[in-house]
Amino acid sequence: MKYYLTTPLYYVNAAPHIGHTYTTMAAETIARFKRMQGYEAVMFTGTDEHGQKVERSAESAGLSPQAFTDAVSAEFRKQWELLNIRVDRTIRTTDPRHYKVVQWLFQRCLDRGFIYKGSYTGAYCVSDELYANESKPGEPCPLCGRPLESVTEENYFFKLSAFTEKLLALYENQPDFIAPETRRNEVISFVRQGLNDLSISRTTIKWGIPLPVEGNHVFYVWFDALTGYVSAVEGEELWPADLHLIGKEIARFHAVFWPAFLMAAEVPLPRRVFAHGWLLFENDKMSKSRGNIVRAEPIRQVMGADALRYFLLREIVFGQDGSFSYDALVNRYNSDLANGLGNLASRTLNMISQYRGGEIPEYSDPEIAALAASTIRAVQESFERFEFSKGIEAVFGLIGAVDKFIVQNAPWKLAKAPGQESQTRLSTTLYTAAEALRVATALLAPVLPQSAPKIWAQLGMSGSVEDVRFDSLEWGQLPTGQKIGEIAAVFPRIEMKDSIAKMQELEDKVSAEQAVLLGKTRPAAPAEPASPKIPIDDFAKVDLRVGLVKSAERVKGSDKLMHMKVDIGEAEPRTIVAGIAEAYAPEQLLNRKVVIVANLQPRKLRGIESNGMIVAASVEGGKPVLAGFHEDIPVGARLK
Repeated sequence: MKYYLTTPLYYVNAAPHIGHTYTTMAAETIARFKRMQGYEAVMFTGTDEHGQKVERSAESAGLSPQAFTDAVSAEFRKQWELLNIRVDRTIRTTDPRHYKVVQWLFQRCLDRGFIYKGSYTGAYCVSDELYANESKPGEPCPLCGRPLESVTEENYFFKLSAFTEKLLALYENQPDFIAPETRRNEVISFVRQGLNDLSISRTTIKWGIPLPVEGNHVFYVWFDALTGYVSAVEGEELWPADLHLIGKEIARFHAVFWPAFLMAAEVPLPRRVFAHGWLLFENDKMSKSRGNIVRAEPIRQVMGADALRYFLLREIVFGQDGSFSYDALVNRYNSDLANGLGNLASRTLNMISQYRGGEIPEYSDPEIAALAASTIRAVQESFERFEFSKGIEAVFGLIGAVDKFIVQNAPWKLAKAPGQESQTRLSTTLYTAAEALRVATALLAPVLPQSAPKIWAQLGMSGSVEDVRFDSLEWGQLPTGQKIGEIAAVFPRIEMKDSIAKMQELEDKVSAEQAVLLGKTRPAAPAEPASPKIPIDDFAKVDLRVGLVKSAERVKGSDKLMHMKVDIGEAEPRTIVAGIAEAYAPEQLLNRKVVIVANLQPRKLRGIESNGMIVAASVEGGKPVLAGFHEDIPVGARLK
């Protein structure tokens, strides 16, 4: 049985960071789990290398687009190798074999009447690769807030509007096509509003795949990138994908655009799209503008790749947003891996060495045996639902029960006690602990792919722990009389202060190295050029007021827009829609004092009239950071 799963194709205008690592480690854990179920699991990851952002990033770095993408794509591949992530299939969108599949998909859609030629004049956001039909050039992008550019060009359009009912039927007939439920509801709400036709070509840029019909058109980045899931396995019997694993910010592209393209081309749809939550840094979303991006390499060097993978899958409820901090990482490692699994392995194997000459004894405890059997079932059921944290918790429930069992039986006392009964109890205790350790190690192998084989070898097991299958994993398979291997600590305790200081030091080093890779002289984002100078009278026309956020909620169907009621000292709070939902949760905004442009002409965003603009700072590739105040200041006060 095949199981084909994918990560997103990562965009190469940034070097790999822990957000990319989170998705890729989770995907590879699923692949390992599926192999334990008996599937022939094939995991894909790749890089998305076309588009205007890449073209401009390359120019800024003083490189050709090809040289720039070569360097960044190589960095991603290096990261996966260092992190012990097995990649079975990959594609770069600059690969000629990918070109052929993109052009083939386009031709099929064209032949079936779902593509037509038209033109577009209006506002375009380079950062989001977004046509902003309701806005004007120079106005803020409704998603990210950056100034929109004026674009006039001829395009080929995809008839996305023809697929509204077909997509709704897909979501109805296949409820698990998009998960979790929150993402499914958002996608359905977006589609129910009605879909507009989508431009799928550009003529104002050159860095892209040429359309097969005209030489001056290149493909819009999303039609190009999404097809990589197919081009990577062209000629193999792996499509359709069983799972697209993505971050929630790109759910719409994968659950709306992508199935519509495939429906138009009469190509089978992927079976499932799962959009996990964001990884927050101490409860704030990571972004270049905040300077709080974390990279995986410093953690790997100090604590090992397994420590990071374990933390991400144990600490965070998969599908929801989760918080990362160095303190939490070290605490989780010490409490679970060093004091839990590592301690059980060390004490059990050392007692077998000391009390039984290094040979596995006989007899076992039926209660622990029954718990182990139920744990095997619980882990399989939890991982099948991508409830990694719950599955891992079940394993540590078994480990905790065995620790208690050892303390209750006190083998160090039994070893000194005379009589056969004491020696039988000692053998029972030691075998039970060792067999529970074997079961726990097998169950945790997808999460600890470097560490589990070490414990497996110390138990004296022949073969590879990766060869264990759920249908044959059961209690009592640890051979009596088997000699254990050489004992060594797999999870030594880590000192909090020194390890965090070392990781932070390495973070600065890796950040600087990546800045060089991207053609920057320092890791901080370059300052935007100053705008043309204006007289004081022009500035005086801008009415900036202190506002207090009274309510905030995400705009339905949008990942980035926030709908707020803001008190600026008027009779009623203002309605303001701002592109800050990726950077702030609604609860973070309540009762927060912000700066409002109070005399801006109203405009509609997603059908909501926004009467003012919230002031925030942002840099290229980063998320907005709200302007605020250190001292108390009354609501409605004017900024001068």
